[in-house]
Amino acid sequence: MPPIKEILFDCDNTLVLSESLAFEACAELANEILEAQGISDRFTGPQLLSTFVGQNFRGMMLGLQKMYNFELPENQLDDYVDRELGAVTKKLNEAAQPCEGVMEELEKLKGSGRYGLAVVSSSALPRVIASIKKTEMYHYFPSDHIFSAATSLEKPTSKPDPAIYLHACKVIGVQPGECVAVEDSRSGATAAKNAKIPLIGYVGSYLEDGKEKQESVAKMLKEECGAIVVMYHWSEFEECLKKVEVS
Repeated sequence: MPPIKEILFDCDNTLVLSESLAFEACAELANEILEAQGISDRFTGPQLLSTFVGQNFRGMMLGLQKMYNFELPENQLDDYVDRELGAVTKKLNEAAQPCEGVMEELEKLKGSGRYGLAVVSSSALPRVIASIKKTEMYHYFPSDHIFSAATSLEKPTSKPDPAIYLHACKVIGVQPGECVAVEDSRSGATAAKNAKIPLIGYVGSYLEDGKEKQESVAKMLKEECGAIVVMYHWSEFEECLKKVEVS
């Protein structure tokens, strides 16, 4: 395996505890769409999160249309995407918090100077920037090393499509095998796997859902998505990275 040059971090619930905040806003809009379609089902934020974790809002709404067999005109979908971005960004600016232990690890990585650091997210760029600014992570990531599947690509997409990872590698100037990705969800981990990027799974943000859920996700990340190692807390990151480098 070639030496690792770049660490590619997912943002939502990997660097920043943002998913529950974001999905509150997403659920309100999803329910508005369902009501307009004459569909009686409704989602809470946690239900929407469980169904669509790791996807951006456009990806969620495409999934919702498939699930309930209806189609939104493209301009209407774009309007909902814009509204969701504003609502979520406002919540993140007010209340986003870092995942436990991540700030210490980012500081160590920056101090070592051994690796480039980048954020590779499905979420829209303003949302990602709001998250990392509110949590004071912004100075760890060069502005041209923050990538969004919803914003950075010519054609917006969402993980598990590997396009955003491949785009990030091309812009940074590294091969996928010279990177390691850190992901917490099936969609994100699958995107890294399909881009042929070595993977560290992270399940620390699932602890509030109980140990059974946490272990279930850990098993999925390893067995289905090919994570080389899974970490339960950011304090384990240094040892996990060593295991990737010798694998």
